[in-house]
Formats: sequence, C-alpha cells, structure tokens
Amino acid sequence: MRNLSLSWKNSGSFSIICDFDNTITSMDTTDALLSRFASPEWEEIERQWVAGHITARECMAQQIGMLDLNLADLHNFLDKISLAKGFKEFIAFVRRQKIDLTVVSDGLDYVIRHVLARHGLQDIPIIANQLRIIESGYELAFPHSRENCGSGVCKCAAAASQSPVILIGDGRSDFCLASRAALVLAKRGLSLEAYCRENSLNYLPYDDFYKIIRILDCLQHSQSFHYNEILQRLSSESETKLAQSGG
Repeated sequence: MRNLSLSWKNSGSFSIICDFDNTITSMDTTDALLSRFASPEWEEIERQWVAGHITARECMAQQIGMLDLNLADLHNFLDKISLAKGFKEFIAFVRRQKIDLTVVSDGLDYVIRHVLARHGLQDIPIIANQLRIIESGYELAFPHSRENCGSGVCKCAAAASQSPVILIGDGRSDFCLASRAALVLAKRGLSLEAYCRENSLNYLPYDDFYKIIRILDCLQHSQSFHYNEILQRLSSESETKLAQSGG
C-alpha cells in the first residue's frame, strides 16, 4: 500500500463518493424488491451476471422488467427501508466540514430519492440508473453508463472530475473505482473489503457510519495521511474508550 500526502484539513477539493445499497441502507433495496415483487427467474439472471455471462447493465434491465407492483405498493415498501447506523450524523458531519459528497449507485434513482427524502435528505446529489414507470410496469434507462463499462453507472466516470476521492462502499459495483480512489472505506466482511485486501489497495474497514466519522475526523487532524498514523489514532481511541468503560 502506498502512503498518501493529503492536505486534508486545508483542501477544498477532496470529495466523497458513497454507494447506496447495503451501504447507506442495511439491505440491497433492488434485490429486496425483486425478492418480493418479481418471479423467481430473477435469481437465475443474477447468477448469470455473477458468473460473468452478462453485464450488470444487462442483468438489471432484465430484472427490473420482471417487477410486478403498483406505485402505491412500491412507496409502501420503500417507506419501511431504514438507513444505516450513523448515516444522518455522517451527513451532518460532512456538511459542517464542507466536504463534497455524492451518492453514486448502480441501483435505482427513484428508490434512492424516495428513501432519502423520507428521512429529510432529499438535497444530497445522486447519480444512479433511471427507473421509468411505463404502462406495462417498469424499465431502466442508463444515462450514466459508458461503452467500455458493463455497469449501469460507471462510477469511475462519475468520479473523474472529483479528485482526490474517498470511496465508501461494500460490493462488486465498487471494485473498479476502488482501484483509482485515494482511499476506500469498505464495509467489514463483504466483497469490497476482500477485493481491496487481495489487490493491496488503500482501504480501511468500517461497521457503521459512526466509524466513518471517526476515520474522517482523524484525517482532518493529520496534515499528511499515512496508514500507520491513522491506524494508531483509531487504536488509541479504542483503547481509551475501553479503559473508560472499565474493560
């Protein structure tokens, strides 16, 4: 892993790109919708994508066409989706510190906007696949795709004008950008963390957004960023809390 020299405290150019499904939420909302409102064949399409036989874009387009629910049922379903622990506090933190944040997801823009708006966070910039409501049901459009990228949303293209970038994510749709980001915050125990470890990428694991706030706070108190320094700061913090609790 390489050391990074980041003038984090004084830099106005640093930005954060954050995944949505299973990152901001505690579930993959698209998979949850398909499990509840699509025929079982959607899982075979998913297996074809995982095996590399079709692209993520082809997979999503086919699966969304299988959804069978009206708009009222969709809203009722989305109203039950909760945010990950600490996400609202994380948003308050980045706003106080004037850190640019964009939600970039290979999921559904309609779903993301509805869930965030329900929690009073409708002003967060979002880049995602476009869910269209048509007479026969639903279809997807891909305004943020790229010809040489199999994803519906090319996260690398979305990040191209935002450098350096911290990526917050969990899974396969984050792999490509993880190789280019200055730092990856990878949800512990999931495929993005394994990918970063296997490819010696700059990453730190997190369990919830409270941990992410602590990591960013440590970065802000460092004129230069080195892994040993940030890990020592986080370790010292944990030891202090343990001592205070009498553990």
